[in-house]
Amino acid sequence: MDSVGTQIAPDVSFGVRSMSAPLRRVLLRRPATTGDFAAADWRTPDPVLLGCQHDEFAALLGALGAQVELADPADGLVDAVYARDPALVTGRGAILFQMAKPVRRPEPELLGTEFERAGVPVIGRLTGDAVADGGDFIWLDEHTLVVGRSYRTNEPAVAQLRVLLAEEGVTVVSVDLPHATGPDHVLHLMSFISPVADDLAVVYPPLAPVSLMQTLAGRGITVVPVDDEEYLSMGCNVLAVRPRVAVLVDGNPRTRAALEAHGCETHVYDGSEISVKGDGGPTCLTAPLWRA
Repeated sequence: MDSVGTQIAPDVSFGVRSMSAPLRRVLLRRPATTGDFAAADWRTPDPVLLGCQHDEFAALLGALGAQVELADPADGLVDAVYARDPALVTGRGAILFQMAKPVRRPEPELLGTEFERAGVPVIGRLTGDAVADGGDFIWLDEHTLVVGRSYRTNEPAVAQLRVLLAEEGVTVVSVDLPHATGPDHVLHLMSFISPVADDLAVVYPPLAPVSLMQTLAGRGITVVPVDDEEYLSMGCNVLAVRPRVAVLVDGNPRTRAALEAHGCETHVYDGSEISVKGDGGPTCLTAPLWRA
């Protein structure tokens, strides 16, 4: 596993309980350029551009201050480039999931190996019939994790995570996601909400559960709404590298302008192959290891 970007002191180098605290270390997996993209519901990407865009994305995160840990491609597992989904890093270490999408089932243990190489302990695994995707999890604060109960994340997973996270004083709140286009097309919690600061979140309101919108309002979190067109081009999938410093897929000018109107610094990358064709934006491409 290669490392690029800012070098971090080795004493404390992992732990995540925020969506917007400074991103100190992050794990990315290089994309597989061969495999059954159609079976994984991708639009077939250009393999050269796929690799180049991922390299440029990694370089952008490094330039913004993160130490980027680069894992090798997972041969034939084209979705594995979306390193967010197979696991969750908490304040104590990583929890490995089981995944509902059949072609992704090998990914959690592969990612667990990369975590251990990066010095992040694996502290738990989902078991039994529990399944989850990392795109269904957002931290509202260091003591509150919101889980989207979806076609990819089920109630047994929520129950097991409540037990695992109670050990570090975290309350798990679940919200039901809408059916939308159904079980054959992925809809994650992070498909329609991305916190970019403790008091600011990008949201596509038509898909947001009422209880979640009420929670945001009750906490004084300002919503930056995304319109229908830019929702389809992943305008809602925004990665905060520190409060009010955000990375977006290029091609969402209205969302970008709205963020800047709320005092944000924005950065974009060309995601035509690495993001748009696989339906995975900058949050999906990243497994944060340390935010502090």
